[in-house]
Amino acid sequence: MMGPMAAEHTYALTVAWTGNRGTGTSGYRDYDREHTVTAPGKPLLRGSADTAFRGDPGGWNPEELLVAALSQCHMLSYLALAAREGVVVAGYTDHPTGRMRVNPDGSGEFTEVVLTPQVTVADPSMVAAAERLHADAHGTCFIARSVNFPVAHRATVIVESTTR
Repeated sequence: MMGPMAAEHTYALTVAWTGNRGTGTSGYRDYDREHTVTAPGKPLLRGSADTAFRGDPGGWNPEELLVAALSQCHMLSYLALAAREGVVVAGYTDHPTGRMRVNPDGSGEFTEVVLTPQVTVADPSMVAAAERLHADAHGTCFIARSVNFPVAHRATVIVESTTR
């Protein structure tokens, strides 16, 4: 008997460079790094490079989006696992940080991302399971499983206040 077939998902969007000042990439300082990310039915995302690479600080850069994707994926995996295990999450906030190294030759890579989720649960009896589920969420997050650098999580779990 054969096992279940793997499901495959495709993600399609458009990234369009909007930073041509009239002379294209005639020189490294002669063009803007601005671009748009669009997909049907979704708001336009204005992107740029990191300011260290001549980008506009008002645009989302790829490095920030990678850190955000890791945080979102962990959160969504965590919430699904919590719901399955009867852990009632009342709040979830993360302040992730990513560390990237740029080598002398201009190449670079991320060396780590650290997630610091603060999770609020409904009852003190849920704290131990809520803490344990972060390791499980890390193992099931598709994005964390796809990167070649460590993704750590340093979670805090608190109990929802009953005195509002």
